Amino acid sequence: MRKSFLTALFSLCILMAVAQAWKPAGDLIKSPWAEKVDPANVLPEYPRPQMERGQWLNLNGLWEYSIVPQGSNIPADYDGQILVPYPVESSLSGVQKRVGDKNELWYKRTFTVPADWKNKNVVLNFGAVDWKADVWVNDVKVGSHQGGYTPFSFDISSFLTKGEQTLVVRVWDPSNSGYQPRGKQVNDPHGIWYTPVTGIWQTVWIEPVAKSYIKHLRTVPNIDGGNVSVLATTEGTATTDLIEVKVLDNGKVVGTGKAVAGQEVLVAVPDAKLWSPDSPFLYDMEVSIVQNGKVADAVKSYVGMRKISTSVDKNGIMRMQLNNKDCFQFGPLDQGWWPDGLYTAPTDEALLFDIKKTKDFGFNMIRKHVKVEPARWYYHCDREGMLVWQDMPSGDNSPQWQRYNYFDGKEMERSAKSEANFRQEWKEIMDLTYSNPSVVVWVPFNEAWGQFKTEEIVEWTKDYDPSRLVNSASGGNHYNVGDILDMHHYPEPAMMIFNSKKVNVLGEYGGIGLPLEDHLWEKGRNWGYVQYKNSQEATDAYVKMAERLKELITNGYSAAVYTQTTDVEIEVNGIMTYDRKVIKLDEQRIHKVNQEVCKSLEK
Repeated sequence: MRKSFLTALFSLCILMAVAQAWKPAGDLIKSPWAEKVDPANVLPEYPRPQMERGQWLNLNGLWEYSIVPQGSNIPADYDGQILVPYPVESSLSGVQKRVGDKNELWYKRTFTVPADWKNKNVVLNFGAVDWKADVWVNDVKVGSHQGGYTPFSFDISSFLTKGEQTLVVRVWDPSNSGYQPRGKQVNDPHGIWYTPVTGIWQTVWIEPVAKSYIKHLRTVPNIDGGNVSVLATTEGTATTDLIEVKVLDNGKVVGTGKAVAGQEVLVAVPDAKLWSPDSPFLYDMEVSIVQNGKVADAVKSYVGMRKISTSVDKNGIMRMQLNNKDCFQFGPLDQGWWPDGLYTAPTDEALLFDIKKTKDFGFNMIRKHVKVEPARWYYHCDREGMLVWQDMPSGDNSPQWQRYNYFDGKEMERSAKSEANFRQEWKEIMDLTYSNPSVVVWVPFNEAWGQFKTEEIVEWTKDYDPSRLVNSASGGNHYNVGDILDMHHYPEPAMMIFNSKKVNVLGEYGGIGLPLEDHLWEKGRNWGYVQYKNSQEATDAYVKMAERLKELITNGYSAAVYTQTTDVEIEVNGIMTYDRKVIKLDEQRIHKVNQEVCKSLEK
C-alpha cells in the first residue's frame, strides 16, 4: 500500500514539475483553448483515424531544442525546452523564436518502449514536420523526409536498445527563401502573409506492428455500383497473404471482400446509406492481413459512400453534383491559423470548433486555403458533414498578384528540383486525404502563385484520382483542362467570364473587414478588402452580397467561397476574430441567407 502511494506521489511530482517548466511565450492574443493545453498530455487523441491501431505511445510533450547555424554537428547542449508539436515560432511552443534559412532547429527527447510490445516491430510516426527533417534513433540516422504537410514513418526496430531510447530530429526550413510549398508563410509578415512555421507541428508517436503490417489505405466508394474498393499498401507481405475487408453498420457486417496482398479489395455495400452534409453517415471498416488463416495485422477505419460529379442541367449549365443531384457548394476560405499555435490548433476541441461553427453559419463547404491540416481535421469534416476543397500550398519565388488571362496566362519557370518537389508533395497530400469522403475538389494552384505546367499537373491529378473534381487554378491562369473555371472578385460577387463546358465557380469574394479592439494581433495595424464600423453594417453588407450571389447562381455559378472564416494576424476579414472569442457578424442572419444559397439548386 505504502509503495503504491509513493509511486503515485512520485508521478504527481513529475507532472507538476513538467507543468511548471512550461508556459506560453509572448503576450499576443490567444484562443480560449490555450488555457486547456496540458504539457503532460498534449493532443492525446489518436492522430490517424482512418487507420487506427489499439496500441500506441504518444511522444508529444516537452523536448529539448536548439537553434544552431546550418551544417552544425548534433548539439552537445540544448537551448531549453519546447512543447511538441507546436511550432517553435508559436506561443504554445513556449519558445516563440524565429529560425530562418541560415539556421537549423534540433530536437531531442528520450522514451521507453512499453514492455508488452516485446517481439513486435516498432514504427516511429510523424504527423508533419516543416520542412526537411532528418531523424536519429540512438545515434543512428534512420531516415529523412522532405515536405512540410504530410506524415512519414520509419521502422526503428533494429535500432532500439534495452531501456531508454534517444530520439533526435534536425529540421531546416527556408520559408519564402526556398522553392518548397509554404502557403502563407513569409519572413516579413504583412497583409495576407503570415508568420513562418518551422519544425514539428503535428503529433509524433510510436506503435507496435507485426512483421507484416498495413502501411496505408486507399478507399474509393462507388454508389452507382453499390460497392467500395480498398487498396492496402503493406510491408513484409508475401504473394500468398490475403487482405480481408469488412464493412460494418453499427457493428453489423454488411459487406466483406478478400484479395491477395497488393490487389484492390472490392466490397459490396448493398442499399448503401449515402454520405452528405445533411446526413454524414459513415460505415466502420476493418482491414486485416491474413496469413495461413490467421490475422497477422488489423486496423480500424471507416468509409463514406458518396459521389462527386458534374452534369448539365435543363438550362444547359454545367453543375456540380453530389450523389447524382445538383448541389451548390458554399463555404468560407479557411486559412487554418491560430494566434497561439500558428499551424497547430491548441487542442482537438479547437480543431473541431471551426468546422462546427462553419456549419452553424449555414455553410456546407470549406476551401482549405494553401494549407493542409492534420488527419483528424478531415476526420471531423467527415463526421460533421462538411465538403472540402483541398488546396496545394503555394510556393517557390513566384511573382505575387500576377495578372492572368483566360487561356493565355503567363506561367513561371521552376527549377528541376522545385518541379520534382512540387509533384512529390502534391502526391503525398492527395494520399493523405484520398479516402476522406469530405474532400471533393483538388486545387493544385491559387491565383497563379507558383503556377507552372498547368495542363500537365491537372491531367496527372485527374489520372491519379478520377473520383474527384479538379479546380485547375483558383483565380489563376486559366487553361482548358480540369473540371472547373474559378474566378475571384472582391469585394462583391461578380461573373466576368463563363465557360459552358466547365463548372463555373466564384472561388473568392467578400473580405468584409471589421477590426475589434482587444482581439487584434497588432493594435493599430489591420488590413481588409473593405472595412466597416460595426457588426450591423458588416452583416448588412454580407447579406447584400449573398443576395447578389443568388442571382449569379441562376446565371451559371455552381459554388462560391467567402473570405473568410477568421481574422488571421493583421487580416480582419473573418466572420470570427482571430482568437475565436467573438463572432463578428449576426449569426442568425448569415445562417438564414447561407442556407438559402446552399439550397438554391435543390429540386
